[in-house]
Amino acid sequence: MKIKVLQRDLSEHLPQKSGDPTPTHRNLNPLMHPFARARERVRALNAAKMEKMFARPFVASLEGHADQVEVLARKPDSLNVFTSASADGEIIVHDLPQRTQLLRIPNAHKNAVTGLTFADANRVLSCGIDKFVRIWDISTLDQVQTSIELDEEDGARASTSKAARPEPLATFAGKAAFNTIDHHYEDALFATGSNCVQIWDEEKSAAISNITFASATETVKSIRFNASEPSVLASVGTDRSFTLYDIRTGKAERRIIMQASFSMQANALSWSPTFPTSILLASEDHNLYTYDIRSLASPSQIYKGHVAAVMSCDWSPTGTEFVSGGWDRTVQIWKEGMGHSPDVYHSKRMQRVLSTIYTADARFVLSGSDDGNVRLWKARASDRLGVMDTREKAAMEYRDSLKARWKADKEVGKVLRSHHVPKPVYKAAKLKNTMLDARRVKEERRRAHTRAGASKPKAARRSAVIVEQA
Repeated sequence: MKIKVLQRDLSEHLPQKSGDPTPTHRNLNPLMHPFARARERVRALNAAKMEKMFARPFVASLEGHADQVEVLARKPDSLNVFTSASADGEIIVHDLPQRTQLLRIPNAHKNAVTGLTFADANRVLSCGIDKFVRIWDISTLDQVQTSIELDEEDGARASTSKAARPEPLATFAGKAAFNTIDHHYEDALFATGSNCVQIWDEEKSAAISNITFASATETVKSIRFNASEPSVLASVGTDRSFTLYDIRTGKAERRIIMQASFSMQANALSWSPTFPTSILLASEDHNLYTYDIRSLASPSQIYKGHVAAVMSCDWSPTGTEFVSGGWDRTVQIWKEGMGHSPDVYHSKRMQRVLSTIYTADARFVLSGSDDGNVRLWKARASDRLGVMDTREKAAMEYRDSLKARWKADKEVGKVLRSHHVPKPVYKAAKLKNTMLDARRVKEERRRAHTRAGASKPKAARRSAVIVEQA
């Protein structure tokens, strides 16, 4: 009987000379390990799950308003100060890190304040449905003071004593209720929107020009100056129009009309800070649209995620993300170019969101809703607040790279795309998808029983705009 055995030379496994390293017969490179990809995939899946586990987007609620918060405005070149206005005519200047009120202006307007913007670091412009525009000085932020009252039973008690309302630096009277306002980036000019677009000079009491399109029958809902070309002004109106103006010529240069449906009118707009020709529209039809003003025949991207009217939108200072707030009581953060799977923020007590803005460092988002609260959210839900050491930062960057590399994986992608939404929003989204599927099936059956070529499908981007005027 023959037996075959493995015979190894002992000299092959021992160092030849004293002090030499022990010979190895395997590759110690971890990337060449047979289980390297499997291990990396598990790490990517765990990183995606950890992101969802530690997602705590809500930071704080800034109280103070007694009515719904209509508008928010960020102070230019400041990380700390922003201002908010409510439907009862009150304006509050907030200190974000301290979460305190720096200035409070009660009865700044009769009824609702519909527009708010900074003229410079020390002046705020506001407009309302009382047909007035007012300029306020916020350089002396000492209008809210705290005094100590002594009580025999409770001891020392802190209370807030309100100073008299500060007087505006200037007041401008209009002929119709104002819906929006924005200040020029360089000159002492500002624009208002009512039944037309008006350009005002801070040194004059009346509007220096009224700009409107020849066939327009709109009520202007939102206007914004372009930061790169300050003479270019954009507006959206109730007649489903989006219009571009040039204040140097005093004319409306270009105008597009959306689909013939009330749901296609836009409620807000925002210029991209990094691409001056790109503009974002928040629409009544539950969607957001980005347009390139060089070609307005169709939107460049449609963002679908809300289940009710989108009331506000604002770009991140980096230009890679934007935030939207809707009638469905959610705040959603979108990636530029990705028309689905936004980050959805909500709380049990938050009502319809009317205004949203980014902070200047792009780390936080502010939202104002009709429950009277201004809420502070993280721009990235899983971010950790506070000081982090170098090792922890490196670990976070490594996990981010793993998620980016394995996002196409079925399980990893499913975890990254999953979002918890309120039950009413979930049911409304399910019903909306059912209705859209039924409409799609109906169109397919109609085309199947129609003469060939008589009915051609049209992309959603191509059907958004029905006419372009110049």
